[in-house]
Amino acid sequence: MGRLQLVGAAVLDGSGRDPVEADVTVEDGHIDRLGGSSAPGERLDAGGLTMTPGLIDAHVHLGLSSPIQQQFSFRISAAEIAADIFGTAGATLDAGFTTVRDTGGIDGGVVATIAKGKVRGPRVLSCGPVQCQTGGHGYYGADWEPTELWSSHHIPGLCALSMMAGNADELRANVREAFRRGACFLKLCVTGGVVGAHDRLTDTQFTVDEIAVAVQEAAARGTYVTVHAHNNEGIRNAVAAGVRCVEHGTDLDESTATLMATHEVALVPTFTVVEQLLYDTAGAGLGEPTRDRVMGVRERMTEALAVAKEAGVRIGLGSDLIGPAQHRRGEELTVRAALETPMEALVAATKTNAGILGLADRVGVIAPGMQADLVLWNGSPLEDPELFADPANAVLVVQAGRVVQDLR
Repeated sequence: MGRLQLVGAAVLDGSGRDPVEADVTVEDGHIDRLGGSSAPGERLDAGGLTMTPGLIDAHVHLGLSSPIQQQFSFRISAAEIAADIFGTAGATLDAGFTTVRDTGGIDGGVVATIAKGKVRGPRVLSCGPVQCQTGGHGYYGADWEPTELWSSHHIPGLCALSMMAGNADELRANVREAFRRGACFLKLCVTGGVVGAHDRLTDTQFTVDEIAVAVQEAAARGTYVTVHAHNNEGIRNAVAAGVRCVEHGTDLDESTATLMATHEVALVPTFTVVEQLLYDTAGAGLGEPTRDRVMGVRERMTEALAVAKEAGVRIGLGSDLIGPAQHRRGEELTVRAALETPMEALVAATKTNAGILGLADRVGVIAPGMQADLVLWNGSPLEDPELFADPANAVLVVQAGRVVQDLR
């Protein structure tokens, strides 16, 4: 792969330290040093740009890149679904996200295809199909459709939204199947959700004993469980069962946040999808009832973020975008920058997310020995965090030491 030198950028290393002007030398896909080198190699002028680690989105749905209602009702071909998935993967990389955690919707074939370089995209960690309670969040079949027919919505190797379990034994079989199909962690829905027709955000789903089955199976493979959860009872059930992460956490209260912090359970809030469903419901391929369900979530999730921060919970960052309109993924950093600070948003999307994903020894900060996932921004995101929202501002993207986008 050779040597690459990026010269003259202001470097935000992802640790939270102030930017410094430094040359960065990359060799064989990894950061060799912060500083120049007299050895031969490609030299790129980065003067006037700001360098950050490659961004990480800890909550994506590549498998939901088509209009949602059409996809769920079999009105889109497998070829078009594949095209939409791979288009979103490429756009994600172009927006500066070099790693994502897919929290439900794709099968192992997508991960492998991107990893082989056959299509452009970020590094993908996937849970495969989401694990759901019979009739719970994640089930989108028609009211008349028998539950057992839901799995016919899966397209093996491409997309598999969710698997239904009516008891602990069924859940154990399903998570084993998810691992067989390439999952590297598990996600369970333990409360109702916004994009759903069969439940409410106040519903709890799966018992502590059932969730613990998934935790046991994940631990047997050296990995973890994260949960979709909006209400406190669902979160507390999940923490009692031993999960390591909570997605959304909309109604998190002080006592539950303290419980999470005590048990070292991370939180990944998801603001951008809320904005999407409030202001562009049709763009996701959904109807007005979904918009009605999301009313008030933004304000409650904002309060939950503050509560979690006060309790000392490790807080990552995820966009949760669904449908075709996933190109402005960086808006999650822009929103978080307004609620916290631009630096805190950047650290959440780099160092903190790397830790949550189990990749802290490889990505998330700019330091010698780390994989060279880097983004050069057209300006300073600390001064203008709106830069994150527009992919055109990610003028140079380096993934594992290779330039994968150059708009200079």
